[in-house]
Amino acid sequence: MINETVLVLNQNYEPLNICNVRRALVLVDKGKAELLTDGRGSVQTVSHSFPLPSVIRLVYMVRRPVGNRRLARREVFERDHYTCQYCGKVSRELTLDHIIPRVHSGPHAWENVVSACVACNHRKAGRTPKEAHMRLMTRPQPPKPNPYYLFTRHRLQEEWKQFIPWVE
Repeated sequence: MINETVLVLNQNYEPLNICNVRRALVLVDKGKAELLTDGRGSVQTVSHSFPLPSVIRLVYMVRRPVGNRRLARREVFERDHYTCQYCGKVSRELTLDHIIPRVHSGPHAWENVVSACVACNHRKAGRTPKEAHMRLMTRPQPPKPNPYYLFTRHRLQEEWKQFIPWVE
């Protein structure tokens, strides 16, 4: 119960983070946040009963830069919509391919990594697409920054939906 998730809002009600109930109770108790939504019961101590928060709002504004996404397999596949960038095959069984191979000093960067099916990756091997007589469907780019990216990995609770703008 103490490790349940809590939505943390900035002072302007913008979703900022997700923390556990224990951290949320500490923020509320120290006066750094206020409880907006509860409804999951309460925590009983010897002398007090505290409602379990579901949504809290910080009493001060936190400036948060929109960070860049880290380069990872899953991120590349999502950017490329699980599509081989050489033949256009849509599949969940893809590999990463470096356009300029690492053996030719190709960087491990968003602009040099694409999704490829196993057959296309083997066909291209350690060559550039031009040397392998293959063409890319789209030019790879880093994904656009998304301030709500953090929330796509969590199961959103019903009480949170009014505070997260892209949820119906």
